[in-house]
Amino acid sequence: MPANTQQILKEALTLPFRERATLVDDLLASLDQPDEHLDTLWRKEVEDRVAAYQAGKIRAITLKEVLAKYRK
Repeated sequence: MPANTQQILKEALTLPFRERATLVDDLLASLDQPDEHLDTLWRKEVEDRVAAYQAGKIRAITLKEVLAKYRK
């Protein structure tokens, strides 16, 4: 990590919690660039899943069921 990046991190770590959280959120948002190809793929996946659910090919499960599976 370059020295100036290390200095920025050192200073950022001295910020109050809320300011650090806002900084992290802003940094992550700066990495989230639109990608029409990925958006198209996700849109199709969602449409396929909804159609499968409506056709009775898949079923919805509750959060309680999901959590129980991973607590075993």
